[in-house]
Amino acid sequence: MFRPLRRTNRAISEEDAKQLLSAEKRGVLAVNGDDGYPFAIPLNYFYDEKNGKIYFHGAKSGHKVDSLKKSDKVCFTVYGGEHFAEGEWAPYVRSVVVFGRCRLISDAEMTEEKVRTLAMKYYPTKEAVEAEIADHIKAAQLYEITIEHLSGKQIQEK
Repeated sequence: MFRPLRRTNRAISEEDAKQLLSAEKRGVLAVNGDDGYPFAIPLNYFYDEKNGKIYFHGAKSGHKVDSLKKSDKVCFTVYGGEHFAEGEWAPYVRSVVVFGRCRLISDAEMTEEKVRTLAMKYYPTKEAVEAEIADHIKAAQLYEITIEHLSGKQIQEK
């Protein structure tokens, strides 16, 4: 069902792809938007490798929510891990493309738990996380992507 990488010599291992998902802080979510147009939005996320899920939060209404209610199929892309080989001027960059199904989580307890985990990836202290949750958790919508397929690759940008 999912296409294999065309340039297999650029593929990275599944383990390396999962490590990139864990390490990076931002990705781009693509959904089936209005009138057949794709809608892609950058967002912060966290990857739960144990359960094969990606979590993020956002508003409870809007283009993303409307699109997901029509079709739960998504593509999520993360890139980074830039590094230079000795003597090279152009960096190597890795990326991961995930295909999966995204659902809106309505359980308040789970939302708070996952948003707390997500926030710990970005905020400097636990106290800052707790203050943010106290102020804004009621307005937060939690999203969960169940990964159906992932692939990663590395290219040199030149």
